[in-house]
Amino acid sequence: MASRCFYCGKEKASGFILSHSHIRTKRTWKPNIQKVKAIIDGLPQRVKVCTRCLKAGKVKRAI
Repeated sequence: MASRCFYCGKEKASGFILSHSHIRTKRTWKPNIQKVKAIIDGLPQRVKVCTRCLKAGKVKRAI
């Protein structure tokens, strides 16, 4: 399963590392995805959520 946020859809991004001599090397940036138990449509489900959505309060946690 891909590392993608359930709420905002944030996923892996790609780009280049640019050295001092302008040699470009491919690299990726991965979001900080956590598995949490959240209330979705009134039922507790385990979903993958980025920490930015957790901190913003977009996720209703199930206890």
